[in-house]
Amino acid sequence: MGINKLKILKTAKTKLNNEIQLIATSEIAKNIPLVIGVFHGDEPQGKFLIEEYLNSELNQTHLLFIPCLNPDGMELKKRTNSNNVDLNRNFPTKNWGENKGDNATCDDCETDYYGGTAPASEIETKFLVNIIEKYKPTMVLTLHSPYKVVNYDGPAKEIAEKISKIIKYPTEGSIGYPTPGSFGTWAGIEHNIPVITLELDEKTPVETLVPPVFEIFKNLS
Repeated sequence: MGINKLKILKTAKTKLNNEIQLIATSEIAKNIPLVIGVFHGDEPQGKFLIEEYLNSELNQTHLLFIPCLNPDGMELKKRTNSNNVDLNRNFPTKNWGENKGDNATCDDCETDYYGGTAPASEIETKFLVNIIEKYKPTMVLTLHSPYKVVNYDGPAKEIAEKISKIIKYPTEGSIGYPTPGSFGTWAGIEHNIPVITLELDEKTPVETLVPPVFEIFKNLS
């Protein structure tokens, strides 16, 4: 199934006029897994892997994809979006804006962890919140780097263990530092949606990640 046969369900324009897309691989769009690439603009592996999969003959699954949630950050080659907001600190969680720990500097717009002026203040965050509310995915897989770990939030331990066996990374229920306003906290802990944060190896050529990541996508559907 080539990308020309895929269905674009929703789009949004960013501050820099880049487009974010929600893509379905089949006619089924609700109550199926969602895969997200490029939360952080300096972690581009997810976009490459998703687009390779969508263009491959192996794409016979029922999945939703956002190949690149943060195209402005990717264009600017930085973690944050074009408003200098870390999208993974901008979700409307109960702990949004808390400042505990070295990486929780959510009120400091000069850091890479700035949580924004308000919860869900960003176009990209609102786009994803709307998708979760409308399409009600059964689980969400987000592709990050560089820690080589399968992190999970919410009722996702079993899924994390399956992914761990495929990609040979350990599982962790905590990333090891506070993440106020994170997507995992909002969707996984507060909304009880299984959320996997797959931290990929940034040092290995991204092409070598294709086989295990494709196998993970296959096992999600």
